[in-house]
Amino acid sequence: MTNSAEQKNSDRDAEGAPAGGGLWGGGMPRWLPRAMVLFLVLVGAFQFADWAFRQLIDLFVMLLVSFFLSLALEPAVDRMAARGVRRGVGTFLVFVAVGIAVVGFLAALGTLLVDQVAKLAGDLPHLVDNLIDWINRTFHQDLSLGELQNRLLKDSGTIETYVQQAADNAWGVSSTVIGGLFKAFTVGLFTFYFTAEGPRVRRTVCSMLPPAKQAEVLRAWEIALAKTGGYLYSRALLAVVSAAGHWVMFELLGLPYAAALAVWVGVMSQFVPTLGTYLAGTLPVLVALTVKPVDALWVLVFVVVYQQIENYLLQPRITARTVDVHPAVAFGSVIAGAALLGAVGAVIAIPAAATLQGFVGTYVRRYEVATDPRIDRGEQRRARRELRREAARRLRRMVGGDGARRGE
Repeated sequence: MTNSAEQKNSDRDAEGAPAGGGLWGGGMPRWLPRAMVLFLVLVGAFQFADWAFRQLIDLFVMLLVSFFLSLALEPAVDRMAARGVRRGVGTFLVFVAVGIAVVGFLAALGTLLVDQVAKLAGDLPHLVDNLIDWINRTFHQDLSLGELQNRLLKDSGTIETYVQQAADNAWGVSSTVIGGLFKAFTVGLFTFYFTAEGPRVRRTVCSMLPPAKQAEVLRAWEIALAKTGGYLYSRALLAVVSAAGHWVMFELLGLPYAAALAVWVGVMSQFVPTLGTYLAGTLPVLVALTVKPVDALWVLVFVVVYQQIENYLLQPRITARTVDVHPAVAFGSVIAGAALLGAVGAVIAIPAAATLQGFVGTYVRRYEVATDPRIDRGEQRRARRELRREAARRLRRMVGGDGARRGE
């Protein structure tokens, strides 16, 4: 009887579990091969998406820059369109105006650089003689220009190597310039399309969204349009004021190419974030050093003083109604933009931060804050001080009135 039961149990175990044993009773679950294939497919898709994103990152950056540039140019095109000008023609006219301004700036700067380089080349023999005299006096040497020329001729092989490296670098620089021109052309093309076809682009985007979401997208677009255009126009106005002020100062000092230097300071200080002010003031100081060293000190003092006037008087009043971004927020956004997208991110960081701040401010509900000394501890002290001053003024008036009545 016992042997028969054991035989049935062994037969049932043999039927329920495949031979071989293992973690799952000797067999692989049916879902495991499909899960493994799905996992490999997902990994492959992720790798392909990462590769495609890395290959297209430059295109995405150019599209982002083009979008912000179109936001800056669209208000001018809208005004022209409201007066009956076709959007394509209006966009072309705005592009021509911007191109003339850029070409004029580069021409003025190029004229200044060419003149300074030519002046340096003309003064080079005199500078070399002065340098040799200084070395002989300081280090008690007996060098001469002929001896230096002989040493250079002996090291002609090294010079050839340097020349070859410079030629290779020049080829690399030429490739970089060509690539930069192609990117600039691509950005200009997309900017022209976004600006000229602005209503159609918005209509296309909204057509892919439900009606409830369309109003939100258009509101965000309108905020970005106002903030970006306001930021760039306020910067252009500040650049004009800065250029005019520095031109007057440079003319008083008698610096060569005062107008070109003033335009350089105005543009660089306003449109290059963070480091623009320092780059703007460096060139006039160097030019002043070649004319009269004491003028360089006056230029430096004027640049620093004007920067303080602009930061605390001009800029808050001009940008209060257009951007309204706290200086700390602007500085942090520039750092974040530079860390994410480099120089391009630093340029578009402030209008992007202003757009985000305006969009969030539209939906964040704010409440009235009760008067509490823990919010501003200095406010309570100022109020007490003002009460004491008012009491003192009343006491003086009372004493003065009593004295006048007794005198009568």
